[in-house]
Amino acid sequence: MYAAYIGFGSNIGDRLVHIQNAIHALSKTEGITLQKISSIYTTDPVGYEAQAQFLNGVAAIQTSLSPLALLHTLKDIETAIGRKHRIRWGPREIDLDILIYGDLCVQTEKLVVPHPEIHLRGFVLVPLAEIAPDLVHPVFQVSIQTLLNRLEDSKSVLKEEDCVL
Repeated sequence: MYAAYIGFGSNIGDRLVHIQNAIHALSKTEGITLQKISSIYTTDPVGYEAQAQFLNGVAAIQTSLSPLALLHTLKDIETAIGRKHRIRWGPREIDLDILIYGDLCVQTEKLVVPHPEIHLRGFVLVPLAEIAPDLVHPVFQVSIQTLLNRLEDSKSVLKEEDCVL
C-alpha cells in the first residue's frame, strides 16, 4: 500500500456535488482507502483566468493501485461525473490529480508524479498542508508546510466553512 494525495477541484455546475460524487467514487473503489479529506477552499482560477472560481481540496488515500492504474481510475471518475475537456486550464466539472504517490517519482507521457506544479499553487498547498503539513516532497526534500511558507502565489484561497464532505 502506498500513501497518495489527490487534488480535486470544480468550477462548473454544482461544484460541491461534483466533488462529493468524486470523493464517494474514490471511497468505493477497490484498492483505495480514503484516509483524510481537507476542508474545501474557494480559489481563483490559474492559467486561464476568465472563468468562475473553483472549489478545491485534497484527499489523502492509501492505495494498492499502481500510479498509472490510479490515474486511469481518476479519469474514469471524471468521465462518470461528466467532465468535458475544453481548453487547457479551463472550466471543468471535476478535476482529479495525483499530487504525490508515496516517495515515487514518475515521468511518462501520461503521468508526472509528484505533480510538477505543487510548489507553485496555493490552491494545492493550502489544503495539502492542512492534512499533511509534515509530508516531505519527494523532489524538493522539504515539507509541504515549508513549500507553503515559501509560496509567492498571490491568488486567493479561502476556506469554505459551509461546505461539508
